[in-house]
Amino acid sequence: MIQPFQFKEFTIHQDKTAMKVGTDAVLLGAWCTVYNYLDSILDIGAGTGVISLMIAQRSDAMTIDAVEVDENAYEQAVENFEKSDWGDRLYCYNATFQEFADEIEAEEERYDLIVSNPPFYTDAFESEDEARNKARFTSALSFEDLLVGVSKILSKNGVFSTIIPFKEEENFINIAKEQHLFLNRICRVQGNTTSEVKRSLLAFSFQETEIQETHLIIEIARHQYTEDYINLTKDFYLKM
Repeated sequence: MIQPFQFKEFTIHQDKTAMKVGTDAVLLGAWCTVYNYLDSILDIGAGTGVISLMIAQRSDAMTIDAVEVDENAYEQAVENFEKSDWGDRLYCYNATFQEFADEIEAEEERYDLIVSNPPFYTDAFESEDEARNKARFTSALSFEDLLVGVSKILSKNGVFSTIIPFKEEENFINIAKEQHLFLNRICRVQGNTTSEVKRSLLAFSFQETEIQETHLIIEIARHQYTEDYINLTKDFYLKM
């Protein structure tokens, strides 16, 4: 039996889906900018729904939508939303992001904040498990498809936040620029002081601003977390 993941204010059941709660999702859910006046939020590739739930905890936004292509993950997210304190504000759609974005654009709706922990291993690493592949590989949703869709449904003053492998950073920023999405904030993440930079947290908008750059190291030693990481995640993790 796969144990649920217990956060301070909600629980993530993860027995139905190939993708479990991971550090990337928690980093993005804690790092993305949540303003008081946010009205509508979208989580692309919801998985278990952890990022949506973190944002529900952090904001008063009335609409927090999530889109998830994998049926099992979709069912899991719905279950986690319904069991949370914010079930009336959280809604999950079972669709590809491309279909979803086209529909939202046609209805002339827009989101103030869009977040995505996108699939990002290339096809060379594909495994036999199709659900895991869908969740982990860019063949299911390329960076280009992601950014084209985001540019269609992000509000004029909205923000798009994501987490990607550090090695993809330059490529991703260039594709975003083609869609008139400009980098505003970046945080590069290292596991510990001696490891390589593994991830980049990025925030984009249609406004060109001076880029705010920060750096985050997660651990000093095994299970000994840095003050920065504790401050970022302490509202969520039970033992922080």
